Amino acid sequence: MKRQRSFLFMLAAVSLSLSALSQTDDETRLTLDRIFKNREFVSEFFGPARWLTNGAAYTTVEASDAVKGARDILKYDTETGKREILVSAAKLIPPGESTPLRIDDYSWSPDGKLLLLYTNSKRVWRQNTRGDYWVIDLATWKMRKLGGDAKPSTLMFAKFSLDSKRVAYVREHNIYVEDLSSDQVRQLTFDGSKTIINGTFDWVYEEEWFDRDGFRWSPDSKSIAYWQLDASGVRDFYLINNTDSLYSFLIPVQYPKVGTMLSSCRVGVIGADGGQTVWMNVPGDKRNNYLPRMEWAANSSELVFQHFNRLQNADSLMLGDARTGRVWTILTETDSTWVEVVDDLQWFDSGKRFMWVSERDGWGHVYMCSRDGKEKSLITPGNYDVVSIEHIDEIGGWLYFIASPDNATQRYLYRVRLDGKGKAERLTPANQPGIHRYEISPNARWAFHIYSTFDSPPRTELIRLPRHETARPLVDNARLREKVGKLARNATEFFKVDIGGGVILDAWCMKPPDFDPTKKYPVLVQVYGEPAGQTVLDAWRGQGYLWHLMLTQQGYIVVSVDNRGTPAPRGRAWRKCIYRQIGILASIEQAAAIRVIRTWLFVDSTRVGVWGWSGGGSMTLNLMFRYPDLFQTGMSVAPVSDQHLYNAIYQERYMGPPDDNEEGYRLGSPITFADRLKGNLLIVHGSGDDNVHYQNTERVINALIKANKRFTMMEYPNRSHGIGEGENTTLHLYNLLTSYLNQNLAPGPKVK
Repeated sequence: MKRQRSFLFMLAAVSLSLSALSQTDDETRLTLDRIFKNREFVSEFFGPARWLTNGAAYTTVEASDAVKGARDILKYDTETGKREILVSAAKLIPPGESTPLRIDDYSWSPDGKLLLLYTNSKRVWRQNTRGDYWVIDLATWKMRKLGGDAKPSTLMFAKFSLDSKRVAYVREHNIYVEDLSSDQVRQLTFDGSKTIINGTFDWVYEEEWFDRDGFRWSPDSKSIAYWQLDASGVRDFYLINNTDSLYSFLIPVQYPKVGTMLSSCRVGVIGADGGQTVWMNVPGDKRNNYLPRMEWAANSSELVFQHFNRLQNADSLMLGDARTGRVWTILTETDSTWVEVVDDLQWFDSGKRFMWVSERDGWGHVYMCSRDGKEKSLITPGNYDVVSIEHIDEIGGWLYFIASPDNATQRYLYRVRLDGKGKAERLTPANQPGIHRYEISPNARWAFHIYSTFDSPPRTELIRLPRHETARPLVDNARLREKVGKLARNATEFFKVDIGGGVILDAWCMKPPDFDPTKKYPVLVQVYGEPAGQTVLDAWRGQGYLWHLMLTQQGYIVVSVDNRGTPAPRGRAWRKCIYRQIGILASIEQAAAIRVIRTWLFVDSTRVGVWGWSGGGSMTLNLMFRYPDLFQTGMSVAPVSDQHLYNAIYQERYMGPPDDNEEGYRLGSPITFADRLKGNLLIVHGSGDDNVHYQNTERVINALIKANKRFTMMEYPNRSHGIGEGENTTLHLYNLLTSYLNQNLAPGPKVK
């Protein structure tokens, strides 16, 4: 009975705490409701936008004035800004219906006469890639739904042929072509099934290679090149749904764990009128190779594709004959660690040359290559990385690209001569820090420019190139900027952490708005630390930023550090020194950085916490277990507790196969050190996580029980990796994190 009264008292205290976190009339103070429930801080977005007539005009989607709750497609003259409604919402009402179609996405036929509208979309793993497609004739306004007798929301990746006469799409793992003049639907592949996947991809290809759309029209509109995956033999991992029916049921996910069988992958070409597929005769074991990129090679007779071995330390760029299936290698990239897939292969000079990105000299640089791969010319020399190729302006003779030679936390637009002469020229103004993104017009005269900083929401504007002059704002986010501007806050400080041995790490620090350097504050460290992303970027993070800001208003200092191995533009050696030691080197460097931060005179070294999600959840466990005297409290969300449990593509890329690096897998997995836990630990996981399986949390729970360690955990039933499904889930999660932090790492300063 005493225990029950004590528990009820604790619940009452938590209830009062959550109430305080949720209610305020002060515009300068943040609450969880303001951040996650009331939509006060929602950012406006521009688009989706499409360039027309080589950049002389563009279209975008905006709220309709005539039809409430619907959207129109508008056309703008790029030079003058003259605006006209090209497709009104009223024109998007299907026969027999009373409301317009929702515009999830759209595209124009190459001849500009037809609109392809994507609507009623449904989620497949991470993104909404299934839905309905409608074709609208802009001359007659005739509407037709594609797919014949297809069930709702079953079509994927519909796109026009280049002659604008047909549309191809994927339906239930088969490829179809629909003739727009005769309404004839022709099925091209017939073997699609649960395990034979045509024109799209299995779970792991989508997750780790970012492959979703799995077919390409030929330039002459006569053929279609496509991927086919055979997932037979790949074991299913079962997610268990206990809540949505009287009896639980299983949800199978084809998921290759490290060291297990992969899907077989091949690419082929089939005529748009049907017939036999010509498969590319790619050498090697199809179960132990990857084909993550494929396109037509600037003509209708050859394909170009990248072929990786299972270790991912060799990338062979191959051409394939679309008529015979013969293949030949024109270029090979190798590395003693892993090779990055090239997303920036672009053809120019009528297909005689192509752009390629390589780290062969220690930096990610752009090379101009002859079609046979024999001639390679470096056109971006220097000690810096090219982050991405943005545009090739053949007429003007320029290559536009993103880089940041002097500050790995930021991104800027540069250009360099295609002939390799002269130095790279920064186009982003010197007085505009932060992260910059561009969508450059085909004629290279204009660009949509989106930029933000850590403390400032994004702006979108139309700019003139190459002078980077603002032609007009597109989305200023003025309302959001005003609201954020009223919040009590200090500017975020970006700084360097010298951890010794010549290693200097990037970091940021958010301090309380009433910060007093004569007092000592608790510190919360946000971590990630994996090769998949950076936390230390000078970019707006939306709700994540606002939640951290709310914590500073409660009296916390929030910091984050990027260890080596994160994908910062600091050279190959920086990124790849963690090979075969994921979770090991990163933990060492995060701990070293925290030791430095703990020496700051205004830091209370007895109140240091850490939190992270996914790879950051793993890092949280690693730091809590390996360095129990540095951290008093940890909050781990959706962690990989044992690297053996994660997928083959990601984990083998950075760790090698487990049978060749078993000690690395053991030492890199936080579960190995669970018996060292001393502080307060909260573990959170969604039981429907198809990415990092709930199995990870169950296993680390068993390890903690075996070691007789106290901890707290929260399962979110059937939620996936983002733990966002279901009413009120996000608010509930951050209520949980905030209250756990408040209870176990007391907020507010102490007098020294």
